[in-house]
Amino acid sequence: MELDSALTIPPTPPRNLFPLTWVNLSGNLILAYQSLGVVYGDLSTSPLYVYTSTLIRNLEDHQNEEAIFGACSLIFWTLTLIPLCKYVFILLAADDNGEGGTFALYSLLCRHANFSLLPNQQASDEELSAYRYGPSTHSNVSLLKRFLEKQKRPRTGLLIVVLFGASMVIGDGVLTSAIAVMSSLPGLQYSGKKLTKGALLLLACVILISLFALQHIGTHKVAFMFAPIVMLWLISIFCVGLYNIIHWNPKVVSAIYPYYIIKFFRETGRDGWISLGGILLSITGTEAMYADLGHFTAVSIRLAFVFAIYPCLVVQYMGQAAFLSRNLHSIPNSFFESIPDPVFWPIFVVATLSAVVGSQATITATFSVIKQCQALGCFPRVKIVHTSKHIYGQIYIPEINWMLMILTLSITIGFQDTTLIGNAYGLATATLMFITTFLVALVITFVWQKSIWISGMFLLFFGIIEGAYLSAALMKVPQGGWVPLVLSFIFMMIMYIWHYGMRLKYNFDMHNKVPLQWLLGLGPSLGIVRVPGIGLIYTELATGIPAIFSHFVTNLPAFHKVLVFICVKSVPVPYVSSDERFVVGRVCPRPYRMYRCIVRYGYKDIQRDDGDFENQLIQSLAEFIHMEAGEPEFCSSEGSFDGRMMVTRLSSIQSGSTIIATEIEDCSESSSVQSSKSSVLLSLHSVYDDENPPVRKQHIRFHLPANRIMDSAIQEELMDLIVAKEAGFAYIMGHSYVKARRSSSCFKKFVIDVGYTFLRKNCRGPSIDLNIPHINLIEVGMIYYV
Repeated sequence: MELDSALTIPPTPPRNLFPLTWVNLSGNLILAYQSLGVVYGDLSTSPLYVYTSTLIRNLEDHQNEEAIFGACSLIFWTLTLIPLCKYVFILLAADDNGEGGTFALYSLLCRHANFSLLPNQQASDEELSAYRYGPSTHSNVSLLKRFLEKQKRPRTGLLIVVLFGASMVIGDGVLTSAIAVMSSLPGLQYSGKKLTKGALLLLACVILISLFALQHIGTHKVAFMFAPIVMLWLISIFCVGLYNIIHWNPKVVSAIYPYYIIKFFRETGRDGWISLGGILLSITGTEAMYADLGHFTAVSIRLAFVFAIYPCLVVQYMGQAAFLSRNLHSIPNSFFESIPDPVFWPIFVVATLSAVVGSQATITATFSVIKQCQALGCFPRVKIVHTSKHIYGQIYIPEINWMLMILTLSITIGFQDTTLIGNAYGLATATLMFITTFLVALVITFVWQKSIWISGMFLLFFGIIEGAYLSAALMKVPQGGWVPLVLSFIFMMIMYIWHYGMRLKYNFDMHNKVPLQWLLGLGPSLGIVRVPGIGLIYTELATGIPAIFSHFVTNLPAFHKVLVFICVKSVPVPYVSSDERFVVGRVCPRPYRMYRCIVRYGYKDIQRDDGDFENQLIQSLAEFIHMEAGEPEFCSSEGSFDGRMMVTRLSSIQSGSTIIATEIEDCSESSSVQSSKSSVLLSLHSVYDDENPPVRKQHIRFHLPANRIMDSAIQEELMDLIVAKEAGFAYIMGHSYVKARRSSSCFKKFVIDVGYTFLRKNCRGPSIDLNIPHINLIEVGMIYYV
């Protein structure tokens, strides 16, 4: 059976405005242009501070031409191996249906191996089409997979690593804005009127406040505003770099030979190793290429990097090295002093604007990570504003935006030094890259189903390179490197406490479900009056009856004729199509009129508040009743029932096995029921008075094949469903309080009674998050002792 309705169901919005193919080249070129203003702003502005951070304080005794050529060679090969080889050619292929970031990798692993600890991410009730990988063909991989699935500690460790990586992304969002803006302002010191340090600081704060105030207009508009600036910036640094190479020292081109790296470490020793923390700043913002993948496409991001970002950065770094090799005294302000005088002010203005744009990449990535964390139950509920009708990933989170602004201003005012901020930024970048490499190695094994030796080689090669940078960055923890560690620890604790509290609450519900025999013993009336209407009981359980339902039955004098247990479930895929969103089944035999509906959303899906959810739910229930009638072995009898569930597909609305039609007519007929071998017409109408009182008649037609006669019990059930819909909906939720048991440890009491309670009271309520109308909401209080 298929369900149809005259009530228009909006088609599933496209996951991306353009498909990930070369066919739509024009669309990908437009997205590549936009990505310059969102993804690459941070990476493209790194020449402002890389040489200064590398050569000052670390290599003061080795400031010569050989050291500068060695630093240039390190920068070239770092850009080539990590952003180009690892991210562009490998990591962008590890997308989760078009989404990127640490949580996208984690969701891939959870979907293809049972690594998840999240209650709503356990095995899906019905297989989704997005679960497109089969079992592993390598025996050693299968053995490792089974071992990790059975051990809770490795899975817990994996979740902690992912949360730490997500926290580092948030820390990046704070530090990027601070260092990008602070590094662009020293150029004012070359003007005729030199500004004081306090005036520069005030100007930086004004620019930062303006940047965060612009976020509410959305990524799409920001991209079109910022992309021309970055494009102009790339042309400027390319031209200046090319001029410096030709004018000062053309021999700098030979720095691409790795020989200069060996010579660099031979001469500088330990100081050269510590200076890797400065070299690392040349690839800050690289993670945004992957984290912001949902805003664009892999093809567009590759196009922008290979044909614009990479060549312009290489030429600029070589040009700066050529200039410094002949002007060693200019190292403290290498970028601005390397600009030829005739074009200094135009490039200074573009540099300042580009530094502001550079902050956009990590701010956007932070929004994406928070959305994914919240959907997967690892972050308190916050308001998420979707700023684009065409591209799902473009979002804005007001609370996170203003929190980032406050933290960024605090860092800027507190440090007032780009070198110290750079130390913090480098550590955050190195840690995040190392975590990403580890997760990708697991994806190669368990998702791509490659040999464990291939993933081992990937982990070893990039792990050694990034491990060297990470070890150098850790040496700078006392000089500002502690900042990302503190920020990440705070955010990770928020995520883990929220996840821990939610998991304990879910486990309480699982172990205190209402026995089905008790419910069956009450009879179809449940021992109370059943009144017309549909009661939607929200629960986190995908199976069984929650304990809070017994409170409803024992404390309410009447209950609705039709009851539906709604479980809104986040599954580890970015998007769930409308065809697979609703999974419907019975809770009790047919006379009870009690159903269960699992509503599945991906971690990038939008839970719309357009009022169409109720219509889709009724259509799904009606379709389920027909589907059940068409399978005798599935069909429930009066006294027993099969608890299996079915996926109801809304895309079959136009193909016509069942039609729910709504019409407005002038009539005064009463309700009627007509039936025949081939169809059944249930006609209801409701009259309302106004100055021109029309009569609203709703015709519900369920069309069946001509060779089937509708059973009277099915006809009665459909009639009850329509009558209940006309009577209205009530939304029933538990207003729960989670408290630790008296026998719990002091630590657990602090985490639950203080930490989790504080987060629950200060986040968005579940009814607001689920777009439930307040006027129809019924809440019943319950205390969970966990």
